[in-house]
Amino acid sequence: MAKKQFKAESKRLLDLMINSIYTHKEIFLRELISNASDAIDKLAYLALTDQSVGLSRSDFFIRLSADKEANTLTVSDNGIGMSKEEMEENLGTIAHSGSLSFKAAMEKQDEIDIIGQFGVGFYSAFMVADEVTVISKKYGEDQAWKWQSSGADGYTITECEKDSAGADIILKLKPDTEEERYSDYLSEYRLRALVKKYSDYIRYPIKMEVESRKPTEETKDDDEPKYETVVEDQTLNSMVPLWQKNKKDVSDEEYKAFYREKFFDFEEPVGIIPISVEGAVTYKALLYIPAKAPYDFYTKDFKSGLQLYSSGVMIMDHCADLLPEHFRFVRGVVDTQDLSLNISRELLQHTRELKTIAANLEKKIKAELLRLQEQDRAAYEKFYAAFGRNLKYGLVSDYGMHKEMLQDLVEFHSDKEGKLITLKEYCEKMPQSQKHIYFVTGNTAQQLSKLPQTAMLRERGFDVLLLTEQVDEFIPQTLDKYADHEFRNILTDDLDLATEEEKKAAEEKAEQFKDCVAFLKETLGDKVADVRVSNELGTHAVSMVPDGGMSFEMEKYFRTMDPNADLKAGKVLQINPDHAALAALQSCIASDSEKAKKYADLLYQQGLLMANLPLEDPTAFSDLICSLMQ
Repeated sequence: MAKKQFKAESKRLLDLMINSIYTHKEIFLRELISNASDAIDKLAYLALTDQSVGLSRSDFFIRLSADKEANTLTVSDNGIGMSKEEMEENLGTIAHSGSLSFKAAMEKQDEIDIIGQFGVGFYSAFMVADEVTVISKKYGEDQAWKWQSSGADGYTITECEKDSAGADIILKLKPDTEEERYSDYLSEYRLRALVKKYSDYIRYPIKMEVESRKPTEETKDDDEPKYETVVEDQTLNSMVPLWQKNKKDVSDEEYKAFYREKFFDFEEPVGIIPISVEGAVTYKALLYIPAKAPYDFYTKDFKSGLQLYSSGVMIMDHCADLLPEHFRFVRGVVDTQDLSLNISRELLQHTRELKTIAANLEKKIKAELLRLQEQDRAAYEKFYAAFGRNLKYGLVSDYGMHKEMLQDLVEFHSDKEGKLITLKEYCEKMPQSQKHIYFVTGNTAQQLSKLPQTAMLRERGFDVLLLTEQVDEFIPQTLDKYADHEFRNILTDDLDLATEEEKKAAEEKAEQFKDCVAFLKETLGDKVADVRVSNELGTHAVSMVPDGGMSFEMEKYFRTMDPNADLKAGKVLQINPDHAALAALQSCIASDSEKAKKYADLLYQQGLLMANLPLEDPTAFSDLICSLMQ
């Protein structure tokens, strides 16, 4: 019996496939089960066109057999089998695919669902086996054949006996090493887990004989139970994926039970999105919007992405390319044959089909979130508490390219409503006279609500959005406007509220207090960028606001990123000409300049406190107050 050499490639290529192509050795079982499913598909297709076959779908199965004494694992099927010539063609030529040839030969190729189109999956067996034996009998032929190989040194094909059509792939496992326990692939627990992980939705039953302990028939109701070990045939896979079913045939409880089992989250999802698309790209998907964030969601260790299947076979556990970063909290599965995979099926090629699916999923997720927002606000608020910050970061990332997608999903605290509202809701409730969207940034909504500028707008019937998260700083700049309404920072921007009469009165007040302003500027020096008279401070004597584009909160943000950053928001001290404290200052300027300087320092420190800025010297401030009280 002469040993034949592999036709197409060198020993180096086979070594590459065995040792480099696949990330995880456990993938071999997925590949062999997929090949077995293909073989059954071919005979099932033949049965549809040739009634003499006499087989129905329920007759087909795949079997796993583990023999610990012989150290072998066998994967068997009762599919179409291989002739000697097909063994030469399919197993003797590396990277040849009988499945791909079969599909190409069919007239209605799109209706033929073939998994193993890559032709190298069989050779993954050599990652765990020293020797691989294939015993196969072609349907309709009398002679069976045995193919045997220990790897790159070649293979033999000999005649053998086999009762029925199909194939048995027998792996003589490698001995255990410190790095790898190959004997684990004979463990019932490990085989169950691998089938569940990769091949749970293969359309044919994957069977295995398993041992279990059961009470004996001799046991009576009042006796201590006696047990015996029995061997039973069990089906390891569920076969029909939930996402392949019509959604009208699946209850909410079934969807929720699948979510709990698949993603180990015992809190019900707030949103369930079944998707079935046929067209240029055909796929089915089942997506879930969780109610809470995983413990590691905001860490670099979190793995985002959807589970990717091809014809019920899991290809990737976390396919990040199917989800945009701003929706990375979504969990679920996508099943399609229309994506180009690499030779090991573990990596996607970045194709038009991939981008099409990802874009469609993004739209579906947004639609479900908007539905929740409108129809089940309590569920949306629960979701938003967990993932709202992620939406905001998505909105400001990539130079705002996602703002159209996300601007209707983000929420901000409303001063008037006392709760979170959307930009759409803000604009719908604006008085007719209001032109702009007013906002202010700071630490807490309570503090911002007490600002004199906020109070002034509240008195006019205008709402103010109180932005309290660091990322909020960048949202008005990113959006610029919403529904044709510009964003206006109530501390730094022109609020465009004063009438001509009010502007004229303000100019007159400023003229009256020009000596006071000059004194404050001279006394405070470079502590402030400017001192200005304001008629918008209500009952407050002063207010400290940033000078120009950078807010105090933005300065804090950049300093947390880089404590040595030379970025500083200039301070502008606003004074209220109608307040008694300013009248007292003005009278002291002429009569008691030293006391006036103390008043100036006091007003400056009060401005810092109102802006939630740190006092430069708390002890000196305390002494200043005491000195003025004496």
